[in-house]
Amino acid sequence: MVNSNKSTRETKARVARMEANQAFQREQVQRRKRDNVIAFIAIGVALVLAIVLALTVFTPKTDDVVADPAASANSSAPAATATATPTAAATEAAPVETNSPTVPKADTAKGKTFTGTLTLNGKPLGVELDGTKAPQAAAVFKSLADSGFMEGKSCHRLTNSPNFGVLQCGSLKGDGAGDPSYQWGPVENTPADGVYPAGTIAVARASTTYSNGTQFFISYEDTNLPQTDGGYTIVGKVTSGLDVVTAIAEDGIDGGGSDGAPNTKVTIDSFKLN
Repeated sequence: MVNSNKSTRETKARVARMEANQAFQREQVQRRKRDNVIAFIAIGVALVLAIVLALTVFTPKTDDVVADPAASANSSAPAATATATPTAAATEAAPVETNSPTVPKADTAKGKTFTGTLTLNGKPLGVELDGTKAPQAAAVFKSLADSGFMEGKSCHRLTNSPNFGVLQCGSLKGDGAGDPSYQWGPVENTPADGVYPAGTIAVARASTTYSNGTQFFISYEDTNLPQTDGGYTIVGKVTSGLDVVTAIAEDGIDGGGSDGAPNTKVTIDSFKLN
């Protein structure tokens, strides 16, 4: 009888251990299933975030803009139009490293210096374009000046942030949008330190180095611009009359912000180069 009871107890113990082991195995299977589900969800979320980030970062800009360095410090996206960075709008073409058919050849300005007058609201600024350091840009703006393209165009953008003071002009329709039928590159003559001194005339562009167009900006004070995406071509300088731009800046920006349309409506009366 004693042996029988002992055998029964051992049998019950084995059954209990087996049942506990089976329960443990079932729990492990369920845990693995839960872990797999969580992993699949995490992977899905990561893929969605990656797609969103790719679309956000690589979607081309539509305006020729100059990026605002202050904005760039707080955001992954560049700031400035016409690119101050002056930037071009959603009309920007695909990033192909080729010039539009009507863009003049760099050789037409290579090694030359063009001087002349840019007249804003009836007030002249003496200007000089450097075909040695920026032959493609000088060729483009000499051609635009000679054709009368700039006459009647507006200066649609003004900035007045610390170390970021520019007046941007030359948009086809006066709204900051680039002209997809007139784009060119490359970027030339950019400052290694990112400083565009007061009086600098530089070319606005969108997000690629072949998205230069007809827009330019004048720095009315020393301006620091990010160079991480190629910078902006310095095509020339204001040799006299920079106070005309300074006075426009002093009149402020529409709405009281630090980047927008100037309170003083600015029209290009003429742009003449010799």
